[in-house]
Amino acid sequence: MSETRQIDSDGRTHELVLHVEGMSCQHCVNAITQEVGKVAGVSEVQVDLAGRAVTVRGEGFTDEAIRAAIDEAGYEVVS
Repeated sequence: MSETRQIDSDGRTHELVLHVEGMSCQHCVNAITQEVGKVAGVSEVQVDLAGRAVTVRGEGFTDEAIRAAIDEAGYEVVS
């Protein structure tokens, strides 16, 4: 799975989907949801354990901020 994103005409991200390794249980879901949810502009976080994907929706957040939050939660974004 590669990274996908939707960006508006002002360059602000609306949706970002990242492949994340190391997730296996509800604790993983909660940890990622909590950390990513703290990022300014994030309105929704969905974690798909089976697909090893994290989908983030909102307005104005950066890819770097989302990646840093996932790292802070203890997981690795795979490019």
